[in-house]
Amino acid sequence: MVTGIDREEVQRLLAAGAQIVEVLGYREYAEEHVAGAVNVPLGRLGPDTVSELDRERPIIVYCYDTE
Repeated sequence: MVTGIDREEVQRLLAAGAQIVEVLGYREYAEEHVAGAVNVPLGRLGPDTVSELDRERPIIVYCYDTE
């Protein structure tokens, strides 16, 4: 289930053990990313690329967009 959340909710979920996946390109991720985030570029997002995530914990998917 996809749900939009604000910064405070992100912080609350992370404090409670959530995982964060950044769907930035490799170069963007290398330049700057959220501490502890896993990088899976959007074009590669799929069952095989997220298999290491714990399905029992919430997963936050994040992408920074300047537009």
